[in-house]
Amino acid sequence: MRDELLIEIRVTCKEAVSVEGQNRKIVMIPFTGEASGPYFTGSVIGTGVDTQKIEKDDSIMLSARYMLEGTDSAGNSCRVFVENQGNWTIGLTPTIVTDSPVLARWETARLYATADGIPEGVLIRIFSGEHS
Repeated sequence: MRDELLIEIRVTCKEAVSVEGQNRKIVMIPFTGEASGPYFTGSVIGTGVDTQKIEKDDSIMLSARYMLEGTDSAGNSCRVFVENQGNWTIGLTPTIVTDSPVLARWETARLYATADGIPEGVLIRIFSGEHS
């Protein structure tokens, strides 16, 4: 089976805040965004946040959490919660929870995400399938 693009989120980053401790630095980047794809169209409710844990060896673990509100492909209003975790070495793994029956399979599907820089922030693409 071929990998399937489920959704793209155009993230607009806001001003980051950070704290540097003895063993790691924490950077929190608030963001807004717009989502589109063949199954869902909507936007980030309020503000999401990407939390980056930067270790002394410069390894980074990412965890972005946000909720989208919009319309599924059947025309129903719905919400989609996304938690995207990982790093640039192992990749990004999303977890999704939704109240849409049309999108319910996303909760149990094998998912992966990509992140690409764009002028205003980041373009997140969430796929169903095996990422190589």
